[in-house]
Amino acid sequence: MDHFTFAGYWERGDAISHAVAYLLLAMSLTSWFFILSKGWMAWRVRRSAHVVRRFWDAPTLRDGVAVVAAGDPEGIYAALAEQGTALAPGAAGASLGIAPGTSLGTSVAHAERVTRLLRDAIHRSTVRLESGLTLLASIASTAPFVGLLGTVWGIYHALAAVSSSGTVEIDKVAGPVGEALIMTGVGLMVAIPAVLAYNGFNRVNRLTLSELDAFAYDLQAYLNQDSR
Repeated sequence: MDHFTFAGYWERGDAISHAVAYLLLAMSLTSWFFILSKGWMAWRVRRSAHVVRRFWDAPTLRDGVAVVAAGDPEGIYAALAEQGTALAPGAAGASLGIAPGTSLGTSVAHAERVTRLLRDAIHRSTVRLESGLTLLASIASTAPFVGLLGTVWGIYHALAAVSSSGTVEIDKVAGPVGEALIMTGVGLMVAIPAVLAYNGFNRVNRLTLSELDAFAYDLQAYLNQDSR
């Protein structure tokens, strides 16, 4: 059992074996960077979810936007609230600074303009929430196969060494094979945290996007009613 070590695998390995180990190390560091950064962002987003209720408790639209901006450091909910001040009738940004009818964006009715800009705000928030998830999913799905490649390559070298020696001795085969199997375990150790984090972030994003959709619907109804 003393021979089944990563040091033994590294000592017996060639350039391909070392490249597999380096690749798994890079995948692990990248995965943990996104897990920690996205985890911090998800915690801040969920902590600021109460700003939607506080927005509707504010006496005026401008006060509500100020409350959301102050309580939403990631700007996920604030992106929607800020559109309210730009689209509110009589506000300085109601026509986006352009005289009505001078561009495609302002030639449509107020209700359609509200829908388009709120949809764009949700899209920007969605992009921020989902950034990095594709990379996590890729690492989670490929890391076990990268580790398996290291194992297969190590076993191949062990069998090739036995074949060239002309004699089969179990201790000369078991050591290299056992060390090669370590790479499969390393691949799983890289993949499992990425899978768990990916599923956790997806759940948080579904909850946040559901709240954003509800907030946008209520804000749209308010702005359209106010315009009438």
